Amino acid sequence: MKIAITGFLALLSISAMAQSDSPTVSIPIPMKNGIVFYEQSYTVSPNLKKEELYNRTYEWFTRTFRRTEQNIELADKTTGRFKATGAFKVVTSASGNYYWLKPVFDITVADGHLTCAVYNFYEKPVEQGISNEYSKIEYRWRDYRQGKPWSAEDKRLFQGLNGKTLELMAALLQVVNK
Repeated sequence: MKIAITGFLALLSISAMAQSDSPTVSIPIPMKNGIVFYEQSYTVSPNLKKEELYNRTYEWFTRTFRRTEQNIELADKTTGRFKATGAFKVVTSASGNYYWLKPVFDITVADGHLTCAVYNFYEKPVEQGISNEYSKIEYRWRDYRQGKPWSAEDKRLFQGLNGKTLELMAALLQVVNK
């Protein structure tokens, strides 16, 4: 009886370890209409008017990302909408492998209010033996969630995508609120 209980507990602990390492645990990447889609609305100081919020948003983007002018799709002070592509790096291994992630930042401002959406992510691996072309990340994310990662580095890639995207959104809010 004691051996049976010990065996059951061992199987239970192995099962728990396997579940804790499953792809979807601890990476809360939001989806909307089948794509990775982060969106957050912020209420900021009512004293901040649309034009000032827009200027701060534009300043944040140009300081955060390089080659800004060629990446801006829409910059309209009148409507308070700013839409541009930014790129950031996610390191996925100790050997130096990394990915460039390139999403769209779609930001709308109004008096005392800001909405930031980050979506349309493309990923580009930078490592030996891998194609260095940009591709949409949703296929890779879908396979990862289904337990079929494309590479051993996928978990770090998606953790980096989530962490860096949230960090950039928080940095925008910090610049707007200064």
